[in-house]
Amino acid sequence: MSTPTSPAFHAHNHAHCIDSALAAAQRICAERGARLTELRQQVLQLVWQSHRPLGAYALLEQLGAQQAESGGKPRRLAPPTVYRALEFLQEHGLVHRLSTLNAFIGCEHPGEHHHSQFLICRACHAVVEVADRGIDSAIQQAATAAGFAAEGAGVEISGLCPACQSANSRSAT
Repeated sequence: MSTPTSPAFHAHNHAHCIDSALAAAQRICAERGARLTELRQQVLQLVWQSHRPLGAYALLEQLGAQQAESGGKPRRLAPPTVYRALEFLQEHGLVHRLSTLNAFIGCEHPGEHHHSQFLICRACHAVVEVADRGIDSAIQQAATAAGFAAEGAGVEISGLCPACQSANSRSAT
């Protein structure tokens, strides 16, 4: 289940990512009898608008901006509302929380049980989710050797994406 090339590091149609994520969310929630509210859908859509992690307060701000643009009746959203939506999406495997950034990113393998590794560009903040079974196996073996019962593993690796590496090498010359 490895993702050797990700849309986050390459030009692509974000609308396709959003549509796929929403379709997967609707399918998964229907299968589980879970309620995918309008707010939860909006939060998921915002998370997938780019491949950059978003914190709850950034999502709150964007939701407020969307309400203002739509001209609808403004509804005061509080941080706990967004956190509850994110918790629901995380519980159903639709988003991941990046601990080092205290932010959220869409799951590229929704509905599949997996442990992920995240490649996070320290310059542009693009994130790629990689679910490499070899890395997962190595972590499990190391935990077992230490007598530790690992229940989950999320590995976050920082570095430079291809575009930022290229920009760095151009600016160095």
